[in-house]
Amino acid sequence: MAYEVNIQGYRLCCLDAISAVSQTEWDRLARYATTGGPFVQYSWLALLEDTGCVGQDTGWQPAHWVIYEGNSLVAAIPGYIKTHSYGEYVFDHSWANAYHQHGFAYYPKWIAAIPFTPVTGPRILLDANADFTRCLQALSSALQSWANQQGISSLHWLFHNHSRDAFEGIGFPTRRSVQFEWVNRKYSQFDDFLNVLTSRKRRDIRKTRSRVLSGGMQIHTLTGDQLTTAHMTTFIACYQDTYLKRSGHKGYLTPDFFFGLLTCMPDNICLVLASRSDKPIAAALFLYDKTGLYGRYWGCLEDIDSLHFECCYFRGIDFAIAQNLPVFNPGTQGEHKILRGFEPKFCYSQHQLLHPDFHSAVEKFLHQEMPAIQQYFNQAQDVLPFNSDYINTFVNTNDKPSDSDHT
Repeated sequence: MAYEVNIQGYRLCCLDAISAVSQTEWDRLARYATTGGPFVQYSWLALLEDTGCVGQDTGWQPAHWVIYEGNSLVAAIPGYIKTHSYGEYVFDHSWANAYHQHGFAYYPKWIAAIPFTPVTGPRILLDANADFTRCLQALSSALQSWANQQGISSLHWLFHNHSRDAFEGIGFPTRRSVQFEWVNRKYSQFDDFLNVLTSRKRRDIRKTRSRVLSGGMQIHTLTGDQLTTAHMTTFIACYQDTYLKRSGHKGYLTPDFFFGLLTCMPDNICLVLASRSDKPIAAALFLYDKTGLYGRYWGCLEDIDSLHFECCYFRGIDFAIAQNLPVFNPGTQGEHKILRGFEPKFCYSQHQLLHPDFHSAVEKFLHQEMPAIQQYFNQAQDVLPFNSDYINTFVNTNDKPSDSDHT
């Protein structure tokens, strides 16, 4: 138990490993999640720790929080002490530079987040009978006291789906970002989705898919019992080779992590494998549950035109339709997703810097940044490739960002 305090009738504890709480108790709270995929499950978070993807010298030191009322666990928060800003996808390097230029240390900081996973979801896993606002207020007090003791510069909640009003009310201003998400409008097959696109875009996608499959290319979608260690070995080779070419290292996630997924979360994995003449070419790994499909990792051993689009986007749409999944989140960034039917969606994070002058400066920056983010969102909507009926029915009636979302 790294830290413990009693506030407002709660006992709050900071844990340096998820193993300090039982899987049964953690997953009892996680089952109430209605969005965000399987990433808040105990198995996913524990596997990251057990296989060395976080902890030790990774710059991701587990610092999860749990809240008890009496002997009952009422809330759990996946959290980490960070000594860098990599793998978060909410970019604060300029804030770190400002601290450095003024002789202050920005790191370590604390984040509530899922490592390497920019997927919106709950960051406070809450018992059905617990009071969100009361838990958040108690947690905020505990975090500030703990952070001052630990020399933590700032507190951050990334890609959450909770009430922004509640966070702003306790001094955490909002930052927006934009992702692109495919929405399943109860399609029965891929052609149903194509029919809501403009005729030109329908032709483009059909030509692209036909061209990729020419020349003997074979692509298979595998799940559950169909997956073997050989399949995962192929994926890892593709994943590591692509990371080496782009970044000079083999990726944040270890082979043991991916092999571990086969054991502890086989029913949440979807693997797309591409080969030609029985020679592996590329692979895309997705995670899924009842809340949706989440494209996470891609790798290729040969660069083949449009193969990435087929494996990472179109095969994902095929799978989401077949499994009747409500949404497909293909990963962060990438305007190229817009012309393939992925709609813009706001994502939210909250930030509190414990130095008051820096906090004021960041709060001002976030306020100034917001119109540009809104403009980017609007521009993305304007170039969506849907026909006019779809635009009028769905896009023009999309809910605009409100002051609060979920609790």
